[in-house]
Amino acid sequence: MRDEQIHEAIAILNEAVKAWVSPAVTIVATQGHDPFKVLVSCILSLRTRDQTTAEASSRLFALADTPQKMAHLTVAEIEQAIYPVGFYRVKAEQIHAISQSLCDLYQGAVPEDLETLLTFKGVGRKTANLVVTLGFGKPGICVDIHVHRICNRWGYVKTNTPEQTEFALRKKLPDQYWIIINDLLVTFGQNQCTPVSPRCSTCPLYQLCDRVGVSKSR
Repeated sequence: MRDEQIHEAIAILNEAVKAWVSPAVTIVATQGHDPFKVLVSCILSLRTRDQTTAEASSRLFALADTPQKMAHLTVAEIEQAIYPVGFYRVKAEQIHAISQSLCDLYQGAVPEDLETLLTFKGVGRKTANLVVTLGFGKPGICVDIHVHRICNRWGYVKTNTPEQTEFALRKKLPDQYWIIINDLLVTFGQNQCTPVSPRCSTCPLYQLCDRVGVSKSR
């Protein structure tokens, strides 16, 4: 994909994703643009299917939907609410510790800047960028494995890790697409441009894609 074709690609994706369900974290974000809920639901989503993330988020937020309320729960109560998300015991400890830190250090408010968010245990660049973009509507580029895979498959970037992809996109992706790129490519990656045997024969982006690394497709 040539650099200038990204505009056409995004326009096509904006239409294509209307046929599919949005990622669980996006659904949480659109229900109130609450940075704390975005932060917690993103932690829950790591290595967890979207349906499981959505259900666990709903159960947990029914018990506690603010850092103050979450800090008053026990780790065991959080574990019970979020099971069976992946690594639920570790995530319960992280969510409890982050909630306590938010109360102790930030008056119960989630920080808006990336660097501060990255100081919390369990918060990586993907989660921090999602909080900045979906929680606060500020510029950022969230790169998960779908964004990393698809941008490289297109030939739009040539990188080895999601973090490298984030910084490559910060240099070349037009600003107006920073916030939306993750939602678009996660949805696209889950339904069309899958990791193994992508659905190339029905892909609306087929003519724009270099299909880097694709040896088998449907």
